[in-house]
Amino acid sequence: MYVKLKSAAMAAAAFSILPVHAEKPDDAAVVVTATRVSHRETEATHAAEVHSRRMIENSGATTLLDYLGQHSSLTVMPNYGNRFTPVIEMRGYGLEAGNQNVVVSIDGQRLNNIDLQPQLLGAIPLSAVDRIEIVKGTGSVMHGDGAMAGAINITTRHHDGVSLGISTGSHGALAASATAGMSGDTLSLTVSADNDRHGGFSAPDSSGKKDASSLRAERARLTATPTHDLTLRLDLSSAHVDTRYANALTLAQFNANPAQNGGANIYTNYVSDVDRWRAGMEYRISDTLKLTADHHRLDQQNASTAWWGSFKAGYDAEGNDVALIYTGPSLSLTVGWQQADASRTQTTNRTAKDNSGQYFQGAYRHGNTMFSLGGRHEKVDYAYTPTAGARTTGNHRLSAWDAGINHRLNEKYTVFGNVNASFQAPDVDRFFNAGGAFNGLIAPARAKTLTVGLHRDAGRDNRFKLALFRANLTNEIYYDPIGFNNTNIDKSHKQGIEVHQYWKATADVSINANYAWTKAVIDRENSAAGAYSGKEMPGVPRHSLNLAATYAINARSDATLTHSWRAKSYAIGDFDNNNAQRQAAFESTNLSLRHKRNSMDYFVTFNNIFNRKNAMWTGDNSIYPVNFSRGFVAGISARI
Repeated sequence: MYVKLKSAAMAAAAFSILPVHAEKPDDAAVVVTATRVSHRETEATHAAEVHSRRMIENSGATTLLDYLGQHSSLTVMPNYGNRFTPVIEMRGYGLEAGNQNVVVSIDGQRLNNIDLQPQLLGAIPLSAVDRIEIVKGTGSVMHGDGAMAGAINITTRHHDGVSLGISTGSHGALAASATAGMSGDTLSLTVSADNDRHGGFSAPDSSGKKDASSLRAERARLTATPTHDLTLRLDLSSAHVDTRYANALTLAQFNANPAQNGGANIYTNYVSDVDRWRAGMEYRISDTLKLTADHHRLDQQNASTAWWGSFKAGYDAEGNDVALIYTGPSLSLTVGWQQADASRTQTTNRTAKDNSGQYFQGAYRHGNTMFSLGGRHEKVDYAYTPTAGARTTGNHRLSAWDAGINHRLNEKYTVFGNVNASFQAPDVDRFFNAGGAFNGLIAPARAKTLTVGLHRDAGRDNRFKLALFRANLTNEIYYDPIGFNNTNIDKSHKQGIEVHQYWKATADVSINANYAWTKAVIDRENSAAGAYSGKEMPGVPRHSLNLAATYAINARSDATLTHSWRAKSYAIGDFDNNNAQRQAAFESTNLSLRHKRNSMDYFVTFNNIFNRKNAMWTGDNSIYPVNFSRGFVAGISARI
């Protein structure tokens, strides 16, 4: 693992108000925030979805991508076939730009970069995940830039002992993992290594290469408590991704055989090397006041080779995150600051994006009612510096705010309402067109979102949630397939209904259901002579449904059946809703079997058991097959 160590300079300023409880909330009902202050899920003043370690273990899923795609309300699928950087769609922001509008963090560290590649979720083993928190229509105050749809906070756990795992399956699937760690009162250390390979689904291209993929990831995480009041932490990680994307097919080719190579062109080969490190501390000044400070750095190299040419760029980012947190009987207050300087470097130019933000966010309890309030101010500076030609600079001063209320009606029911203002400053890849030429700085996107909802909590084994939302946007960022450049939609809106039900029907059967109805509309857009105005956003299905049922066969064995379905929509590039072909409905049914015996865990998963032909449509006769064939994975893990 290559890690470039660098000294950190840390400073402070930001507010957050969060409730305090005498008892630790139930494991399945905790919302974990970036400042690690928790409150019950049913008392949240926003739409929240929490997945505990117990839920993850009972799901039968083997990867984080499978869990999020089958057991949460998110739309998660391979990115044109790339399983390690999947596309993420939430609340109608579409498959093309959905990941740009969701901030994903692991243990408080952002995974979003200034490139257009989705977050590298494939480098996070599901066995390491302790909790997943999905917040919708909020998160802009705590996370800032990019949290238009919401945020996904992933918390991992320290390991104690040694664990080994290996799995194999159809289409040349082979994975191995090793984790070792020690966990004590004053020192915890976890070291892990994962290797995941896949032989590819499609026939070889004209050079004899298949759409194969591989991932190698390592991570070391250290937490030390030298005194009762001081905690130090160090997090190092490295990942190498090498994948080939199959060619697009025509509709006739797809219907005849989605596994064919699509023609004479070679497959696009994408390679990425990512090194991250973070060092931080938490110091408890008193029983009610603590200071947290973190410094982080990212070094990333992206390269791709395709029939039409090649691309190579280096990305780096460095920043600080500091917070001062006061916790009282009914009020908590956090004061802090976040900053990141990032750049993209190529042989002909360097493009920089620097963010600096101060924020406050909070909640106050009065009887059965919780109030929350927050605000953020962020400055973003841009500079495009070519090796030859004029330098272009720009800056934005952006703000976010959040206000919410939650009221407990009785022992089982709570209602909530939330109003949020958010923004997305364009990532630097957006300043370049499809041919790689600089297309100029574009405006940041802004959104105002209203969410109202209802929680019903009849115990952790019977929970129901209902949320209704409306988001009004200006300058939503998108790629224009007619002008072949990145630009803004003048006015747009999104609205929908989200329903979640978790129910342990019997001692042996549990059911998890997530349904969403979403409508995303382009209200006004001057591009294409107004042809986009009044049309629906492409890549956004009206209906989506994830169902999962787990049956405990006996004390050691269980079976999980999942079904994912998304209605048809307009193809990703069909902004005028006029293509002859539409994005077909997505459908996949999967079965997982698991058996535990002493320290051994055996599993087998059958994917897409009804052999549904799924794909991503980017336009007429431009179809990228994904999850289009039946497959299986079988493996074993052992704890030593």
